[in-house]
Amino acid sequence: MEVFVGRQPIMDVHQNVFGYEILYRKDAVNRFPDIDADQATSDVIHTFLQIGFKDLSDGKPCFVNFTENLLKNDIPAYFHPDMLVVEILETVKPSSEIIEICRRLKQNGYTIALDDFSIHSSEESLYKPLLEMVDIVKIDIKNTSRSKQLELLNLLNQYDVTLLAEKIETMEEFNRCVKDGFQYFQGFFFSKPSILSTRDLPAQNHIYFSIIEELNNNSPDIYKRISEKIEQDLSLSYKLLKLINSPAFPTIYKIKSIHQAVVLLGLKEFQKWIYVLSLRESITEHENYTNELLKMCYIRAKSCELLASELNLSEGSSFFLTGLLSLMDSLLKRPMKTIVTQLPLDDAIIRALTGKENTYRKVLDIAIAMERSEFIQIAHQMNRLGLSKEKLFNCYREAILWTQNILKEMDSLTKNQSNKRIRKKGENE
Repeated sequence: MEVFVGRQPIMDVHQNVFGYEILYRKDAVNRFPDIDADQATSDVIHTFLQIGFKDLSDGKPCFVNFTENLLKNDIPAYFHPDMLVVEILETVKPSSEIIEICRRLKQNGYTIALDDFSIHSSEESLYKPLLEMVDIVKIDIKNTSRSKQLELLNLLNQYDVTLLAEKIETMEEFNRCVKDGFQYFQGFFFSKPSILSTRDLPAQNHIYFSIIEELNNNSPDIYKRISEKIEQDLSLSYKLLKLINSPAFPTIYKIKSIHQAVVLLGLKEFQKWIYVLSLRESITEHENYTNELLKMCYIRAKSCELLASELNLSEGSSFFLTGLLSLMDSLLKRPMKTIVTQLPLDDAIIRALTGKENTYRKVLDIAIAMERSEFIQIAHQMNRLGLSKEKLFNCYREAILWTQNILKEMDSLTKNQSNKRIRKKGENE
């Protein structure tokens, strides 16, 4: 599945690019659809993590809209302060809680902008605490009358803020805004939003709810239980690794298992991450990925784990991860060498996935030979590693049964959720 995001440059007075506003797009058509604001921002964040900061904005700051709900859930913390401008939507009212959230963001080095700013003079006292700490104020010159613009400029002159003019479409508008004291500019005069896209792997919705239940239970072995659930979903496994590799979570460690990734992230950050993804997935319908390619990923993963156990190799979860990711190039339609450079994987796993000879690769090759019924290769690998034919085929048979059970459970839970939505819709009508 392909996911999309819009990117519109924000210019300085010399018409050099200062940053980019990252905009929600449902498809390759360059327009903003009628959509829930929480979902729009969640999709933008998701695509942001999929594409990567460097490719998305050339290393320049990204302006991202945040709703009140997402601010209260501390979602900006996913990004390094140098990457992000927290753009607060005009629908967010400056309550004491929002003021405190902004104060905390400022203390942590984030840049804050107010989107589509337009208030009455009688509201100044309400907005004053916010205006005293924000960095950038955006004014939509297309939908704000000239008299209202001058009123706002007069009010904002009292505060230490940088002014950004939106919806500039002509040279005359640009020149007038420069004279008015605006320092940043955005609009079709400079550039229409360009569309960027990447491949996405949809997750199974029920996995999110199952993980959220585990988080609420807070059992002693919570990391183990959560990791096992993530391993059952290729999409979540891949996205977790992408998140760990983002600038928001710099780590010196190379990941050898999903369990290690969850522990490094920590429960607090993990809860926020799951919240963003579950919000997005619960609203958006995806194409069905329960197909042969997905089955092969699971069978390979479980085969590698079981074979590692038979060979008395430690860290079976590392072999599981190797098998799970071994078809990502086919799923994402990208070279494996490109994919692994964007994941914080252990060097030995990277070598195995890119075809280099090592223990991980030897085990993966056996799983692949079983999958393809390459009996000469199977016999060669059996002799090479000292595996009996009986143990080898038992491992593969068990991996197939495990995969069938996982996919049956996914299908059953997905149908149950669909029926619940139908019943709920009927009750509301």
